[in-house]
Amino acid sequence: METLARGFGEAVQLLLEFEPALLEIVGHTLQVTLIALAIALVLGIPIGAALGLTHRIPGRVILVPLIYTGMGLPPVVVGLFTYLLLSNQGPLGNLGWLFTPSGMIVAQTIIALPLVVGLTMAAVQAVDPDLPVQMRALGATRRQIALTTLVESRIGVTAAVVAAYGSIISEVGAVMLVGGNIEGETRVLTTAIVLETRKGNFALALALGIILLALAFITNFVFYRLQLRQGGP
Repeated sequence: METLARGFGEAVQLLLEFEPALLEIVGHTLQVTLIALAIALVLGIPIGAALGLTHRIPGRVILVPLIYTGMGLPPVVVGLFTYLLLSNQGPLGNLGWLFTPSGMIVAQTIIALPLVVGLTMAAVQAVDPDLPVQMRALGATRRQIALTTLVESRIGVTAAVVAAYGSIISEVGAVMLVGGNIEGETRVLTTAIVLETRKGNFALALALGIILLALAFITNFVFYRLQLRQGGP
């Protein structure tokens, strides 16, 4: 208990000193995570909305179970798949993205995308089914119907964003395999915590853990406030 208290005190001291190494790791974490999240949202929300609005999409009977499976994919499996994809012998090896932030973004996008698609689809399907019918009767286009339905399901879509963000900022397996945990280049909060713990630098590991929890809390707090403004619980 005394060791834990001492380590926690040293961790707080490191945070108060604004160690450059800590700030660098936080910067890399936010860069990779936010870009991956943005890509997943741009791709996933339209796909999820389309799947939620119509049941006549070709291959839906296979696509939807694949999405549900992807929502529970172990990050380390995603990391292995991305590693093989980006390796020198892989189909995208000529990009040179292995052990770079770009490769980490690819892995985290693959993790986040099924969550965004699946939860957006569920949110759209929960909207009153009479709404699209009424809008169609009033002459609304497909795009107008989709946008209005997304607005009505905004609380569920917000939950999709939160779930996707939480899944990628806290995962370690994929970014460790694809990024290589290279100091100053691909080291992020989760991989740095693993490394510093193995080295016995518990104070630094605790400081990184506190930052990770703080980032998660701040983001979830912001999304919760947005839900309140949108009339959520």
